[in-house]
Amino acid sequence: MTNIIFLGFGNVGYHLCNALYKHKHITVIQIYNRNKIVLDPELNHIPVTTKLSELKNADIYFIALPDDAIKSFSKDLPFQNKLVVHTSGSVEMNELSAINRKGVFYPLQTFSKKRTVNFKEVPICIEAESSSDLRKLKEIGEILSEKIIEIDSNKRAQLHLAAVYANNFVNYMYTISSAILAENNLSFDLLKPLISETARKIETLSAKEVQTGPARRNDQKTIEKHLHLLKDSRYKELYEQITIAIQTSYGKKL
Repeated sequence: MTNIIFLGFGNVGYHLCNALYKHKHITVIQIYNRNKIVLDPELNHIPVTTKLSELKNADIYFIALPDDAIKSFSKDLPFQNKLVVHTSGSVEMNELSAINRKGVFYPLQTFSKKRTVNFKEVPICIEAESSSDLRKLKEIGEILSEKIIEIDSNKRAQLHLAAVYANNFVNYMYTISSAILAENNLSFDLLKPLISETARKIETLSAKEVQTGPARRNDQKTIEKHLHLLKDSRYKELYEQITIAIQTSYGKKL
């Protein structure tokens, strides 16, 4: 039996806790959060504290806090030589305090509390200072996922950068699309089949192969029409920059 404490209970901590607490070989013995939280009914048997001084003894402590808080928070932990891991994609393992054993347990997925996640499909990136701690993280990862990847901090940072482009930036494009449609009394639902088909394509083809659109075709007439429609919009410059980037990739010019 492995005893786990979650330090922080945002989206990542919430989903990891929900996925792990049900397993017969895992016991979530406590949750720490800086502010008081109300747990879902199925989790309300887990003790919660807002004080580091009240932390229990556990096998692994998962820091699931914002990236900029991890380093300083790890220094404040009131114990030594325990396995402390963070769940960030961009923070180096060595940012964790040396007073404890260090590790990383990074699930590569976007998390929202109202969306259920199928962890079996989520790549989990692990890293640890010692081989024994790495094995322990791998065992926990295999409880959740079929995709466990041993990866160091440098490569994980590059992976996280790529994920920002693939997820965060793409989602912002959806926000722009939604705003343009709303201004013209059109529903974003009209784009959902297009979004779904685009996502399905890259399951079997490379992103470069499936690129379409006026920039890819060097369709100057359509590009100029779009820029005219955007003439008073704060999104015009972004359209121009992305168009240039696509055309540069395919050997064409705006």
